[in-house]
Amino acid sequence: MAWATTSDNIRLHYEEAGTGTPIVFVHEFAGDWRAWEPQMRHFSRRHRCITYSARGYPPSDIPQDVGMYSQARAVQDILNVMDAANIERAHIVGLSMGGFATIHFGLTAPERALSLTVAGAGYAAAKDTQEHYRALSRATADQFEAIGAKELSKTYALGATRVQLQNKDPRGWQEFATHLGEHDTLGSALTMRGVQASRPSIYDFEEQLKVMKVPTLVINGDEDDQCIQPGIFLKKTLPSCGLLMLPKTGHTINLEEPDYFNLFVSDFIATVEAGRWVERDPRSFPKH
Repeated sequence: MAWATTSDNIRLHYEEAGTGTPIVFVHEFAGDWRAWEPQMRHFSRRHRCITYSARGYPPSDIPQDVGMYSQARAVQDILNVMDAANIERAHIVGLSMGGFATIHFGLTAPERALSLTVAGAGYAAAKDTQEHYRALSRATADQFEAIGAKELSKTYALGATRVQLQNKDPRGWQEFATHLGEHDTLGSALTMRGVQASRPSIYDFEEQLKVMKVPTLVINGDEDDQCIQPGIFLKKTLPSCGLLMLPKTGHTINLEEPDYFNLFVSDFIATVEAGRWVERDPRSFPKH
């Protein structure tokens, strides 16, 4: 167990395994540092792997002020973890909330990123439904405070994009649900308000994304409906982006399909390190 202290004096718990080119794993709202165990075991055979709990997630600190939670803050926290671990550059791998943080990491600190893997990033991204989903996020935060994380986890873990994990791997789903129920109630509520309900749409960053050349792999499940169109947008906008769609798959991709996830991310990272993940050949664009 190790600790990083952020620039606003919050302690973040992180763990590491293995040696080699660094990979930093950034978890989703319903996860924590434990959510990357299938990846830590696989990738640490060849890489130095870091997993950490975001602010608001035990055993990291739980700031009491919603103003201390934001999309920009999430990016800075990745940098603070890397600095604490003496990592200059790393492959950044994020799921959902962590996937959004990974995108913004590439926009904010591209010089610190060897590559970006953006999985399941799409919740509340669409401009026409953004306010609706922001309202749902605020309502979910209210629910966390009203009944607590343990009780709310019983329904949250059965969402429309979570049942795929339950159907494929009931044992793995139960572990996921148990971990979710162990989250801090206040930390979850403040994260939902400060990050999920407040972050800007990725569509607002189209011009910046067009010139962000960090090698990127976008991964989505085909039953994770909110992420499909944002994934296509990223593929069409980022110069060095590949898009992977996994069939009959929901939101918790790295746990639901760990073999496929590890296989494709391993190949992506190896291709990047070989200098062969290049920008799209302009001859491949459709002629109008």
